Amino acid sequence: MFPRSAAQRGRSAYRDGLYPPPPVPICYDYNHQRLAVVNSFYVPERERLPTYEWKPYPALFPVPPRVPAPYTPTTPNRRKRQNDEYSPHVVKRQRLESPSHPLVGSPIPPATPPRHPDQAVPGSSRSSFGFDSCYPSPRAHIHPQVNAVPESSNSLQAYAKDKLSDQMVELFEACQQQTSDLARKETCRTRLQKDIQSIYAVARLYLTGSSMNGLGCRSSDADLCLVLKGNNRPDPIHVLTVLQRLFKSLSYVERTQLIRAKVPILRFREKGSDLEFDLNINNTVGIRNTFLLRSYAYADLRIRPMILVVKKWARHNQINDASKGTLSSYTLVLMVLHYLQTLKEPVLPSLQRDYPECFYAFLDIDVVPEGPKRVPPYISTNQSSLGELLLGFLKYYATDFSPSSLLSSILHPLVSCFWVRGRSRWDKQVISVREAKALPKNNSKEWRNKYICVEEPFEKNNVARAVHEKIKFDAIKATFAESCRILQDRKDLNSILPVRAIINKESCRR
Repeated sequence: MFPRSAAQRGRSAYRDGLYPPPPVPICYDYNHQRLAVVNSFYVPERERLPTYEWKPYPALFPVPPRVPAPYTPTTPNRRKRQNDEYSPHVVKRQRLESPSHPLVGSPIPPATPPRHPDQAVPGSSRSSFGFDSCYPSPRAHIHPQVNAVPESSNSLQAYAKDKLSDQMVELFEACQQQTSDLARKETCRTRLQKDIQSIYAVARLYLTGSSMNGLGCRSSDADLCLVLKGNNRPDPIHVLTVLQRLFKSLSYVERTQLIRAKVPILRFREKGSDLEFDLNINNTVGIRNTFLLRSYAYADLRIRPMILVVKKWARHNQINDASKGTLSSYTLVLMVLHYLQTLKEPVLPSLQRDYPECFYAFLDIDVVPEGPKRVPPYISTNQSSLGELLLGFLKYYATDFSPSSLLSSILHPLVSCFWVRGRSRWDKQVISVREAKALPKNNSKEWRNKYICVEEPFEKNNVARAVHEKIKFDAIKATFAESCRILQDRKDLNSILPVRAIINKESCRR
């Protein structure tokens, strides 16, 4: 998009290095809102690579810290992109080739007060279709203001008001990823980065996905993204082939397997254990996603238990496997967040819409972890219990998106009334967490003739494209409908999920 021989507008050219020399040492860490530092790296000088250090976080739900100041990144002004220009390849090229911007000396605006769910958002740029507009300029955005907000509880037990909610809390507390689990993954990542740098000196290895975004459990595998910056885009297959040869010589790695998918990965295991890793090359949108989802995960105490239970439910009902034509875990997470954003009293806002400067699609990858730290706490007026939210989630996708005479016949009469009022939306709308609503489909190839459309928050493609067979689509809808009917009747998590068996299985990972 920009000539390689010229510096981009508003940026300086650094021909003989990857990072601009900071005037003083810069420390970045991955901490924001309720969680203490989890990963950090330090840039002492231009010639020295940043280290990537994990530090254990404290108790599960500490009291939220002082509200940090908003973050204003140094980014050049760009003209708006049309839909056909929004290519993932162009986006990635910009991300990987743009030099870093030190934050030292940047003016800090006054702290933004907590976001109130009912407050209007002046100055936000929103398209009725959502596909033809670009992100609003961070400088032009005006944050919502609020004079008073209700106090929020810092105890998950406040939302366990019934048997179903208690069961969800029990399952979450038994299955959530522990500090020791993350430490184990980080130890392996640290060793791998050191060994990889013997071949690719400028490489940095990031832990991404559920291991880092707060939505993982004890049995979660680890996703890794190897970032190689430079003027020439490396061929992922070539790099992974080189790494596969390297990994076969490492004493702590075994069962390496190169998977030539749309995003090629190198899959391997920690030797002598069942901890599996998936490593990709320069798929930096995964790093951006990690910190966006992490921000949502800790925006409300109910988010992490809710998502963990939904993923366990979907896995048990065999609708959580993109390789078999059903829903990926990432798709399920976005579906949960979308539901929580669209309630009459939302549990969550759209962080990208309300704080675009913190989740700007073109932020240098080095400062992506900094953005979420500038988002003030969000306090929802919705005080629904976990059980109420779970049942509402099932109803939303069983009745609002899927009304049909065939499925309504198996629903409980109380649920059927929702079907009468609703109209089919799977073939008409796109689920968008970015806009906190369902957007009308346009006629682009990305959405045309797709059974389920869930927008990727940064690249805006369809993360539910794996559902390409009608029989699988019907099975997904039927699972939502049947579980909704059963849970409405019994109000018992065991009626749709083998809670004790799952807890016992996760306990084996201790």
